[in-house]
Amino acid sequence: MPADPAPAIAWLNRQRAVAPAELGLRVAALVVDRALPGVLAAVRSRSVLGQLPEVSVVAVSDRRIAAVHGEFLGDPTPTDVITFLHGEIVLSAETAQREAFGRGLPLPQEIARYAVHGLLHLAGWSDETPSDAAEMRSVQEKILRRAIRGLC
Repeated sequence: MPADPAPAIAWLNRQRAVAPAELGLRVAALVVDRALPGVLAAVRSRSVLGQLPEVSVVAVSDRRIAAVHGEFLGDPTPTDVITFLHGEIVLSAETAQREAFGRGLPLPQEIARYAVHGLLHLAGWSDETPSDAAEMRSVQEKILRRAIRGLC
């Protein structure tokens, strides 16, 4: 299957819990730009990615992502990332900060992980079953390793 055309990616910081300098959206955006060809090469038949002129990646607080999670998925707890098929990826900066610290990784790398995860959902990947989640995670991490090489 030929790769979908690449959408533009817009990054928005809509939270104040994590300082912009620590958040590192410029570095995360660079990693995601480098990861995008890998995502496009991994499109599946359910992909909407090629139909989107732009994808928005929005960093929010745990409080805000919990509200979005509750409203759209019926679970009012914070989560790492939520993807909407209209091309919006909402990620929690606070969750990313905790996870990055726990993994010993730079925060921009964790934010890029969430964005790539969201892009893979737009590319038709699902993580609803344990086997689907494992396969998606494997593809995600392979794409990230290539994109991060020499950056973080």
